Amino acid sequence: MERIERIHALHRILSAARYPVTVQRLQEDLECSRATVYRDLAYLRDYLMAPVVGNGEAGFRYDHSDGDRFELPGLWLSSEELHSLLAAQQLLVRSGGGVLSNALAPLQHRIEKLLDEHAGGRRVPVERVRVIPHRTRKLDETAFRIVATAVLDRKQISFEYRARSTDEKTRRTVSPQRLTHYRENWYLDAWDHGREALRSFAVDRIGAAKLLDESARDVPDAELDRQLASSYGIFSGEPKGWATIVFSAKAARWVADEHWHSQQQGRFLSDGRYELKVPYSTGRELLMDVMHYGADAEILEPSSLREQARALLSLALSNYDG
Repeated sequence: MERIERIHALHRILSAARYPVTVQRLQEDLECSRATVYRDLAYLRDYLMAPVVGNGEAGFRYDHSDGDRFELPGLWLSSEELHSLLAAQQLLVRSGGGVLSNALAPLQHRIEKLLDEHAGGRRVPVERVRVIPHRTRKLDETAFRIVATAVLDRKQISFEYRARSTDEKTRRTVSPQRLTHYRENWYLDAWDHGREALRSFAVDRIGAAKLLDESARDVPDAELDRQLASSYGIFSGEPKGWATIVFSAKAARWVADEHWHSQQQGRFLSDGRYELKVPYSTGRELLMDVMHYGADAEILEPSSLREQARALLSLALSNYDG
């Protein structure tokens, strides 16, 4: 048992005890030596300011004569929990395109300091946690912070938005609903007051963001899910139908373990191929993902989506003609 776990266990024992607890019982419960029990009691009393009273003959207990119940101060986690927290922090920093690095740096330093205390000064090799960003887009850190603040403080924001399809710049005033990290990039789901509708905005296309004093309009979660999460893709809208895709037996080993949509339906066919059905509204993103599998994927239904795939593949093939 590591020291931090023993301190937790010692605190629980003394908190629950109505009478002094003997050193012998503490040795048995903590699975440690007599000297270790005394060291942990001293640490609990001298460094954590716990009201430990007693002696080796009569036993030890907490003194609650002042009426206050003692609790361990600050963030007390086991080494395994701290390692997991540090790994999660590294994931956020390295997958956020650097936008979260400055904000989370103090957290990393505090976690590393706690780990050093637990490990007796042994260095934690953070570099062994690898996160390799893929196709991330550069973010304006100021805009990201304002967007995140507006989402959590429930305030309206205004900003300039450049549509990726046309590069047209428009000024928007929105009530932020959710901040979504999707496929290595950040998106803002918001109620657009100018268009009186829900919209999703790529945060990397947001500029000149300004936090407003007006409170944000809250859209019920059920409505957000119905319009923004019921179909395939980040800009999905309400589903217009279901797509049926069949993957080769070779690709089936991967696709069967992949999460495409919360309502997806999948099954293995008798010949080892895999059939996947997903609800969709706009086929653009779904088509890109299906074509990622090349000859190992075929869209069966609907016929309109199948024809779109055929047209895109023909255009792609024409680039190599002649």
